[in-house]
Amino acid sequence: MRRIEATFAALKKEGRGGLIPFITAGDPNLDVTHDLIIELARSGASIIELGVPFSDPMADGPVIQRSSERALRNHLGIEEILQIVSKAREQTDVPIVLFSYYNPLLQFGLERLANEAGRVGVNGVLVTDLAPEEAENLRNALSLQQLDMIYLVAPTSTDDRLQMIAGRATGFIYAVSRTGVTGTRKESSEAAATLVARVRAVTDLPVAVGFGISNRTQVEEVLRYADAAVVGSAIVSEIEKQSGNGDLVKHVGGFVRSLMVGN
Repeated sequence: MRRIEATFAALKKEGRGGLIPFITAGDPNLDVTHDLIIELARSGASIIELGVPFSDPMADGPVIQRSSERALRNHLGIEEILQIVSKAREQTDVPIVLFSYYNPLLQFGLERLANEAGRVGVNGVLVTDLAPEEAENLRNALSLQQLDMIYLVAPTSTDDRLQMIAGRATGFIYAVSRTGVTGTRKESSEAAATLVARVRAVTDLPVAVGFGISNRTQVEEVLRYADAAVVGSAIVSEIEKQSGNGDLVKHVGGFVRSLMVGN
């Protein structure tokens, strides 16, 4: 059983939902990213999404865009990010998913990515701008290394498209709570619950809901109908606010613990 599958199986057995925090690798630097991975795991993260910084993050709102800009100033790439994952694996086995745009992965090399990611302990990859119809090469390379290929679905996805994606995804399916870019919002979207129900009609894979979830109340609401809640911009915003603070890692860990439900 792959690590992501085992994580969701354990959550189901315990009768609770998961929390999936997102951070941008290299923001504010890779040493802090390493420490954040460890802290997020200790704070109860079920899975950690590690964003690969990109110069044109068109699916992201201003908070995550700024985090990518800060990270890219450190002149880092996939190789350095994988090194940090390898180092973090000495202290935690919480599943890690690379959250990326396609260009950095293609430049690195798809087979090389799969081989190196598998070697250092990455468990899955999600590519925001790669259509499932065009993802066969990457999916096959990841599969050979027992890594999961995770896909996004949106409220605008047709039933036929949901069925097609469900047939190709492994690990879990990431349901976007609303159309548009990432970012916090004040109220949860009813469209998300409807979307999750539509996904469940075509697959038994776990469903995580993200985009706009920023507080415990929203996490609790999402976990009434989904298997996990993804929190990104709210965490990245805390990292930005605490820049230069020696207690940044501890502060972010406390914020993530404040989002936990059922622990």
